Amino acid sequence: MITINIANQTLTYQDTVYLISSAANGVGEIQGSFCTPLGKFKISEKIGDDLELGSVLVGRVPTGEVYSKKLFDEQPDRDWILSRILWLDGVESHNKNTKQRYIYIHGSADEYSMGKPGSKGCIRMKNNDIIQLFNQVKVGEEVVIK
Repeated sequence: MITINIANQTLTYQDTVYLISSAANGVGEIQGSFCTPLGKFKISEKIGDDLELGSVLVGRVPTGEVYSKKLFDEQPDRDWILSRILWLDGVESHNKNTKQRYIYIHGSADEYSMGKPGSKGCIRMKNNDIIQLFNQVKVGEEVVIK
């Protein structure tokens, strides 16, 4: 089971603790709120297996780009989804819309700080960390965000 602690900005899997970045808007389940939902989830899909570190994904599809500082400088407001995606699906009545809200655990640009909120609802991780986690978890794995 993956446990995400919003207050501490951490994700724990087995004995490993990773720093993450949850939503800048806080927690919540309302469509369009750009908040991170709370409760129990499952990993519904794993996307990006074998992509190069820093590969850019848009709409869950690799663009062929590999993230760089130059790319960031050219598009500083872009919501960078990099390397891997673990797509979450809510399993409780209050968070059933999570998959339709496109809430993921995903890799992030190095320019984004981990350990403090800053995403648009997803759980951001460092690229090496998401690849390590991605390689260990399975579709259907339980996730708790509290």
